[in-house]
This record gives sequence, C-alpha cells and structure tokens, in this order.
Amino acid sequence: MLSGANPCDRVDFVTVQLLVDRGTDRLSVQYYDRPEAGDLLVIVPAMGVPARYYGRFAEALCDAGRAVAVADLRGTGASTPPAGRESGYGYADLADDLGAVLETVAEHRTGRRTFLLGHSLGGQICLMHLARSGRDDVDGLVLVASGMPHWRAYGSQGWQAHLLRTMVQAGSGILGYWPGWGFGGRQSAGVMRDWAHTSWTGEFPPALEVTGRLADITLPTLVLTVDGDTFTPPAVVEKLTSTLTSASIRREHLTTEAAGAPLDHLRWAKAAEPVTKIVLDWAATV
Repeated sequence: MLSGANPCDRVDFVTVQLLVDRGTDRLSVQYYDRPEAGDLLVIVPAMGVPARYYGRFAEALCDAGRAVAVADLRGTGASTPPAGRESGYGYADLADDLGAVLETVAEHRTGRRTFLLGHSLGGQICLMHLARSGRDDVDGLVLVASGMPHWRAYGSQGWQAHLLRTMVQAGSGILGYWPGWGFGGRQSAGVMRDWAHTSWTGEFPPALEVTGRLADITLPTLVLTVDGDTFTPPAVVEKLTSTLTSASIRREHLTTEAAGAPLDHLRWAKAAEPVTKIVLDWAATV
C-alpha cells in the first residue's frame, strides 16, 4: 500500500490518497477523515464514474462527523492503467478488489462501525463481494440507485436494453475493450461481458458463484431510490433486492422537491445534504 497526504482546502478534515496494488493494476482510494470522526463509510462508485464525482457527498458525510473512503474502480478515475486490450479483469476481480480496499483501510476501521455504500454497479459489487467472501465484519449496506439491469425489468423499454447490450458486445468484441461510447465509461471487455450477462439473464455470471449465496447476507440494508432515475426504475431495483431474502431492508426515496434540485441516476450525489441525512438517520437505527 502506498499513500500520500494531500491537505484539503477545508481546515476541519484531511484527505489522503491510498494506492492499492492489484496485480498489474493500481487502485486509488480517496480517504477523508477528521478528529473524532465516527462511523466509516466506504463508497463504491457506479460504472465509469470517478471517485472525485462523490467529493461533495463525501465532504457532507465528513461534516456530519463520519470518515469516508471512496474507491476508484479499476481503470477509472485515478486508478491505473486505463482499460485496454490487455485488461483481463471482470466482475469477480472488482468484487475481490473491494476486499483489498477494506484491508487497506483496516487501521482506520478500529473502534468504528463500517458501512458499505454502493452506487449502481457499485451496489452489485458490494453484494458480490459479501457473497464471495462471507465477511461478517461490516455493519451495514447502503444501495443507492442500484439494481439488476435485466432487460425484462424495463418493460416496454426492454428493446432499448437489447439494443444497448448488442452494441456493447459488438464493440467490445471488435476492439478488445469498451471505449465508453455513451455508456459506462472505458471498461475492460471482461467487465462488459459480465454486465451483458446480467442484462440478458437477470443473474450474476455463474463463474462468480454468488447467486446461491446472496440469501446468506444478513446485513441491515438501506435501499435508496431517487426521482428521475431511468437507469434503475423500481422493477430493476426490485430484481436485485429480491435476492436479499435474509437481510433487514429499509426503503427510502429521495424526491426532487426534498433535494431542492433535479435528480437522476447520477445527480443525486450532488444533493449531498439530504442524502447524507437519509443515510445517517438509517445508520443510527442499526
């Protein structure tokens, strides 16, 4: 693990970049802390969304007295190298990367509760990691705008999911990676292969061996949906959360009116204060 301290413009907390080596890849984790901070929230981003996008949200959590770690997924943001033809990783690697991130911040977890917060694909990564690892040292799970993108769950818009999957599979197959044409950012062919599998079947790839283990996850779970989210409509969210048959689930929905600003699959992160309140109000009950 390598680390470098970078003073934040704010005087009441500090940010540190942690670097996690994963074979030929190096993950970047932005860690926010302040004196006497309480719980630690580990944020796992959506596909193609860099950790810096969640900066305002992380600062709001830090202002509320929490520590925060935001991990760039492989090939995204400050993680290196960018995805290319030589990238051989897929969902299993992303799930195991989360374990490495948790180990990297282990010294900061002592005496604190740890919550995982996954956005979109990040929520799936949290579930895959928990199912694969059987971890019992995490205290709760937050799924924000996260679902299983099965084409049938989109109803009358299912044909668009078919079209997108076909385009992604063709582009990844020809180029050897996905360049991010209008969807998902630059990704390895393996990640897009696994994403296409979930789109077609509504299940995680069999090689991950997680489908039968999702029912073993018993963590208190907050499922947060937002107005204007066409990527994860209610049926898509339910397709994922229905697998958590042993978890205690609380559902919350953030409206545009409550946020005071337009919302969608990504812009919820800019509504930092209302989202922080929802998350911390729930965490107080865990």
